[in-house]
Amino acid sequence: MARRRSGTRSTQRRTSSKASRQVGYAVVGLGHFAQESILPAFTHARGNSRLVALVSGDPRKARALGTKYKVPVFGYEQFEECLALPEVDAVYIALPNSMHAEYAVRAARAGAHVLCEKPLATTEDECREMIRACAENDVRLMTAYRLHFEQANLQAVKAVREGKLGEVKLFTSTFSFQLRTPNIRAEADKGGGVLWDIGVYCVNAARYLFRAEPIEVFAFCDWSGDPRFLETEEAASVVMRFPEGKLAAFNVSFGAEAVATYRLVGTEGELHLENAYEVKGPIHWTLKRQGKTRRGKAPSRDQLAPELITFSDCILEGREPEPDGWEGLADVRIISALYESAVSRRPVQLEPLMRTRRPTPDQEQRHPPTRTPELVLVQAPSH
Repeated sequence: MARRRSGTRSTQRRTSSKASRQVGYAVVGLGHFAQESILPAFTHARGNSRLVALVSGDPRKARALGTKYKVPVFGYEQFEECLALPEVDAVYIALPNSMHAEYAVRAARAGAHVLCEKPLATTEDECREMIRACAENDVRLMTAYRLHFEQANLQAVKAVREGKLGEVKLFTSTFSFQLRTPNIRAEADKGGGVLWDIGVYCVNAARYLFRAEPIEVFAFCDWSGDPRFLETEEAASVVMRFPEGKLAAFNVSFGAEAVATYRLVGTEGELHLENAYEVKGPIHWTLKRQGKTRRGKAPSRDQLAPELITFSDCILEGREPEPDGWEGLADVRIISALYESAVSRRPVQLEPLMRTRRPTPDQEQRHPPTRTPELVLVQAPSH
């Protein structure tokens, strides 16, 4: 496998071991999610992916995890030094939202492929800068939407495509938990806020279930006076209008009981998912159609390994991933409009956006759940 080393504007290409057919990743950012879900996923993705470096702003955390995973570690100020390693073909960016664009662009300019957590960035301009940098430097960009590979959500997509609900009309969702602070999710300068952190799941789900883009949105944001939320909103309530009479509504909160559910209603049936967005635990579903009710569950699985495997395949085979950078931008522009609506207290219309690529059932991958490893200097975001 080869990639361009464009950080020095050189056209020389360097090749890693073709025999192994493995893409070497540097994981950038070692917070709770990276430690609990991303790093353990390399076990199931080892067929074409391997962890080769870690980057962190905390030297103690980096040293401990570097020893555990037997890989070199770097500080943020050493990022280019990390990218210069012959083993580093790609980066997985798991930094605070406000840092995604900077590190993605720096990686792309050094010739590294970029897998970036959602939201892709915190402005549409930043997303476009990331997309442009990756295109100009001949590297791939993928937005880390793990549910695009998850069984229950893809079966919901299949139910819509096969007309099992008739014509889908309504999407409703609730996603909430009690946020433990201090936490970057409640820090404005880190790109925090409930819409950025968990609202993005609801926006993305509505889009891939409706197979369409919203044309108008409206949002209320609530600051309750809770001392945890001095810089960002605690909760938000959203309505999105799609073409052909489709409506989506959702509520998200950092100050309520843990709930992760959505309901899709069509002219001939309805589908309800519980635990729909969670990274761990089974996802329960209920399908009601023609007076009959069916229930089932998708068992808990490793949701991060499919991202790594898919992205590595795209790198090795020279093809664009789904979800790509444009998929990340589509959600960022909607969330930006929702914040604009919350401030203006008016609906915001969206310019038409053409998206022909959507997640499909054949993207599903099944891997057993990973065990939660011993975590280093981090705490879970919720109690």
